[in-house]
Amino acid sequence: MRDFPTSPHEIFASLWRNRSLIIQMIKREVLGRYRGSIMGLGWSLFHPLLMLGIYTFVFSVVFRARWPGMAENSTADFALLVFVGMILHALFAECVNRAPNLILSNANYVKKVVFPLEILPCVAMGSAVFHGGISLTVMLAALLLVHGTIPWTVVLIPFVLVPLLCATLGVAWFLSALGVYFRDIFQVTTIVTTIFLFISPVFFPLSAVPQEFQTWIKLNPLTFVIEAGRNVLIFGRTFDWIGWTWYAVASCVVAWAGFWWFQKTRRGFADVV
Repeated sequence: MRDFPTSPHEIFASLWRNRSLIIQMIKREVLGRYRGSIMGLGWSLFHPLLMLGIYTFVFSVVFRARWPGMAENSTADFALLVFVGMILHALFAECVNRAPNLILSNANYVKKVVFPLEILPCVAMGSAVFHGGISLTVMLAALLLVHGTIPWTVVLIPFVLVPLLCATLGVAWFLSALGVYFRDIFQVTTIVTTIFLFISPVFFPLSAVPQEFQTWIKLNPLTFVIEAGRNVLIFGRTFDWIGWTWYAVASCVVAWAGFWWFQKTRRGFADVV
């Protein structure tokens, strides 16, 4: 039976070798999601606008919530801060929740020896990044409307996203392979990503967590990304580069581990699907 390469170099080689196919499949998936609808791609813009409006109303008007360290009259700032957390969590959650069914929903590709199955999680991530990018654009437009300016540190957002994408891709590779053999994984990931929504600093800053629990919250892989995202997008601050370095290294390890698992287990896909 054929052995598939598992080296870290093969990750980059496969992505580069299949770059045209990945881009084509991402375009097809994004357009296919809205095919037949009246608004078409307009839904990808309408949804974040609607959610931002809801967050602003609920947190600013109903709960009258205020973010620690922000001005008392910052009615929209709380919504923007929450929206940043929601964008980053949604990017992670969409990829993770879709991963267990990626191979099963593309069973026709499994028995095609020449088709690079390892790109399927990349395609799902590309679609999630597209929608996350639109939400981010809406957030920045709202920030400009509220404060009249956008901090220069916004140019650092790629540094925040790349480690998150690497780690998420590794998790997606792992779950997409595991989902072939254990069909209940999807139910588990849905529960886990919902839990992550509330144990990640999405609706609160890390500083608001009691000191004895902060260490546990920091172990959450989304904590550093969300805090760093708010710093560069809202507060105009950079982030802890030493912490970022450790996070980036760990993300690369997770990506390679997930890829290794996928390549090692894919030989049995055709016998199961």
